[in-house]
Amino acid sequence: MTNEQREGRRSSGPRRSQEIFDATLDLLAERGYEGLTIEGVAERSGVNKTTIYRWWPSKGALLGSALIGGRQLDLALPDTGSLRGDLEALLRSVTALLTTSPAAEVAIATLGAVTHSSELAGHVRGFFAERLAREQPIFERAVTRGELPPDTDPMLLVDLLAGAAWLRIVFRQLPLDEHFVTRAVDTVLTGAAPAVRTGGPSAS
Repeated sequence: MTNEQREGRRSSGPRRSQEIFDATLDLLAERGYEGLTIEGVAERSGVNKTTIYRWWPSKGALLGSALIGGRQLDLALPDTGSLRGDLEALLRSVTALLTTSPAAEVAIATLGAVTHSSELAGHVRGFFAERLAREQPIFERAVTRGELPPDTDPMLLVDLLAGAAWLRIVFRQLPLDEHFVTRAVDTVLTGAAPAVRTGGPSAS
């Protein structure tokens, strides 16, 4: 997230919203969703709890904003000049988040919590919608360059790549080899079927 985007997030909350968001995600990583409280966020951030409650009436609402505004889950938008390069950079960022503290603990704690909280699930949908909107230029540039057809579904491409990372790292709990990213992107862009060989020798 750029400084301008982060300033925009702060302008729609209290003056010290960045400290609040970062404290929220740090506590989530340390204590899980059950252990996350607005009182704890107030103590960690140094912001009065009445100020936090004024802007976010529940910890689910606060976490929803923190997922977008906190620095722990920040992703830089790649612009490598090619769709393949952008998708590889994007997937490397996702795998780094899922294997590096505290982002990994934040992501896993949130995943577990959404199954028990319909309120949080709604906020998490907002987080993913915001993230996809930020990634949209990757696919718009690819269409302009002729690398993708205009009717491409960007959400499907992102889901296939990020889903592969989540399944391998979080659910299977397997290490990633050095070729995981390039193979995943290659499979999504070109498919798993063998290449069709043309121009072979003709039968005599």
